Amino acid sequence: MKKISLLAIALSFAFTSCQSSKELFNGKNLEGWQTYGTEKWYVEDGLLISESGPDKQYGYLATEENYKNFEINLEFKQEADGNSGVFIRSEIEGTKISGWQIEVAPPNLHTGGIYESYGRGWLIKPSPEKEAALKYGAWNDLRIKVKDNQITSWLNGVEMVNFSDEKIGAANGKIALQIHDGGGIKVYWRNIRLKTL
Repeated sequence: MKKISLLAIALSFAFTSCQSSKELFNGKNLEGWQTYGTEKWYVEDGLLISESGPDKQYGYLATEENYKNFEINLEFKQEADGNSGVFIRSEIEGTKISGWQIEVAPPNLHTGGIYESYGRGWLIKPSPEKEAALKYGAWNDLRIKVKDNQITSWLNGVEMVNFSDEKIGAANGKIALQIHDGGGIKVYWRNIRLKTL
C-alpha cells in the first residue's frame, strides 16, 4: 500500500512538472505570438527568423500571454549585425516597449546583460571576461530565470548576470523577441521552451 501511495505521489509530481513546461515556438508558425512593427518574423525549415524590414525600425514578436515567474531556454544564431534581445514582463504599444531586455548582441556588446527600455537604461552588464561566452555566427544557448525580484541569465552555461530589483519584481507582462532599429539585422531562433515557476 505504501509503495502504491509513493508511486501516486511521484506520478502526480511528474504530471505537474509536465503541465508547467511548454514549447513557446512550435517550429511551424507563429501561433501564440503577436508581431509589433513592420520588421520581418517568419518560420523557415523549423527555425524562427527575425529580420530587418524596409523601415529599419524596432520590431517585436511577443507572446500573447503574460508570464511573471518562469525559466526560459532558447537557442539563437546571429547573422549580419545580430542586435536583438529577449524582453521579460513587458508591455508593448505600437513599437514602444516598457520592460526589461536580456541583451542579444554582437561580440563585446553585453549579451546576457539587462537593459530597461524607456527607463533607467543599462541595469547590469556582464563582466568583461564573460563576453567571450558568445559564439558569434554559431548557435548559442540562452537561459533566463525570472523569479520575483530576481533575474539570472546564462549564456552557453556561463552565468552572465544575477540581478535583483523591486521594480522588476512588481511587474508582469509578455515575453518578447526584439529586432533593433538601424537595418541589416538577422537572427535565427529555435527550441524556445518555458517552465513556469
